[in-house]
Amino acid sequence: MGRVSRAQAEENRQRVVATASRMFREKGTAVSIADLMQSAGLTHGGFHKQFASKEDLIGEAITHAFEEQAAHSGVTSEGQAGEHAEGRPGEHEEARRKLIEDYLSVWHRDHSGDGCPVSGFAADLGREPDQAADVRHIYRNGVRNRAARLATGDDDGMAQLCTMVGALVLARATRDDPLSEELLGAARTALLRGGADQSEPRQRTD
Repeated sequence: MGRVSRAQAEENRQRVVATASRMFREKGTAVSIADLMQSAGLTHGGFHKQFASKEDLIGEAITHAFEEQAAHSGVTSEGQAGEHAEGRPGEHEEARRKLIEDYLSVWHRDHSGDGCPVSGFAADLGREPDQAADVRHIYRNGVRNRAARLATGDDDGMAQLCTMVGALVLARATRDDPLSEELLGAARTALLRGGADQSEPRQRTD
């Protein structure tokens, strides 16, 4: 077969990144390159033509996951509201409530491959303390930006994010028991009640 065009090579590369982003969130970064490339419908040898290492792919997969989530929420990958997102008084609280309800849903619990990269990559990054600095930087920024979307008044959203991620992880670990939905419901109730009387968030300056 002849060499693929530059456009086709880039399309293949993006397919690998998207596949890795989904598979890593669902099964962890221990997924083999062979399985990953097979899922992407490409040959194993093609990986080394596109990526310097698996670690490089992990960084791109995390970036893709956060950008994908941002696109679906109307927020840029830098965490700033888009042109039509949360532009009127009260819209931040409405968006915050929707984020909490969607995050702590049975659908999100059961679809980790399409879910939040904060929870999806946390365990793997925690087990790999020597992960590249740029990968950790991407993840840290994603965490801060997700927390900022939950901020209310003087609350920076960090504790709320911890509650959401913790509840989701526990719900996934107990999904074969009624306790799973109890955990999701308890966290939802606590977060929605806690932010009901808070004012709009302060504008970020970073």
